[in-house]
Amino acid sequence: MKSFDRPAVRTTATPASVPLDCYAVVAPGLEKLALAEARAMGIDAVAEDGGIAWSGDARSALLSNMSFRIASRVLVRLASFDARSFAELERHARRVAWSRVLRSGESVRFRVTCRKSRLYHSDAVAQRLADAVMRAIPGVHAEGGSNEEEETADDTTLIVVRMMRDRCTVSADSSGALLHRRGYRQAVAKAPLRETMAAALLAASEWDALSPLVDPLCGSGTIPIEAALQARRIAPGARRAFAMERWPGMSITLGERVRAELTARELPTASALIAGSDRDAGAIDAATTNAERAGVARDVAFATRSVSAAVFAAGPRGWVVSNPPYGVRLGQTDGVRDLWAQLGKVLRERAPGWRVALLSPDAALDRQLQFPLRVEATTSNGGIPVRLLVGDVPS
Repeated sequence: MKSFDRPAVRTTATPASVPLDCYAVVAPGLEKLALAEARAMGIDAVAEDGGIAWSGDARSALLSNMSFRIASRVLVRLASFDARSFAELERHARRVAWSRVLRSGESVRFRVTCRKSRLYHSDAVAQRLADAVMRAIPGVHAEGGSNEEEETADDTTLIVVRMMRDRCTVSADSSGALLHRRGYRQAVAKAPLRETMAAALLAASEWDALSPLVDPLCGSGTIPIEAALQARRIAPGARRAFAMERWPGMSITLGERVRAELTARELPTASALIAGSDRDAGAIDAATTNAERAGVARDVAFATRSVSAAVFAAGPRGWVVSNPPYGVRLGQTDGVRDLWAQLGKVLRERAPGWRVALLSPDAALDRQLQFPLRVEATTSNGGIPVRLLVGDVPS
């Protein structure tokens, strides 16, 4: 996997015991899966709307950034207060501990959402907070506000502000680039699946990382690659840098220690047979390149095959995890139901007893499989409402 240049950080240590109020943002509907992942890591989190929250420290925040597979970013809450007027907002904003995450000469951008509050103008809220930051830390450059989920420049600190029922919560983004940006997926096929969504589908399937796993519609290979990373216990963010490593007082040795711990847990090879196939040769080329970049090329077997020629390992048990075409996403509805019907036929004939996990936007497509699947979660993928379906192929 590609290594990323780490930002310059201070060598003055921040005590690891300093409590941090952490919140990992996940796609709505995936909170339960993210909570299970966090608790498996030893993080005592609780589910909230749109994410999971816990009290931790700098190590906990770094570990979650490096290890979470389903979350999209990790926030550290700086303050929470009531604000029914701009005067009240300004008074509280002057008391926020901005120096925990910013220093003179740096840039800061605000992302503000306002819901059911007297202060409903997000740009105006952002401007008041920007004024407070610039008064508290001379030399800080404030870039204004936005309520859109967009990328932030590597040298810019993102402050996320939520106004809900006159309650203002101010958080610093500890991640930087969104966590789905593992670094390996530079070659993509049509309608690519985000790495975090692939990880959520794998989690919903309860794959044991030992049994065979097949994606017969793999596109650019995100699901098999994420499976291989899991099977080898490779933390998805251990080789990239995070915004919190630029924060004042952050110890460079803390990040090095956490990365070393995670690297020491990695396995040299995957124990499971992992395969991906697609009828598009270009997609398979992209998948192969992505697997090489992720460092798991030897752990995944890619092949150019149609669904009707899909191959499943011999044995009584395995997993099929896939994101079949929807039609609505690609603008090609003709033939999509036939493809799902063909997939169902192939699975019933060649993979009886196997566990199946799919993304589907439409119950009419589900029915084409001709065997029942249960809904494990509902969320959206590329702006399209989808359900994570899981079940076993009838024996």
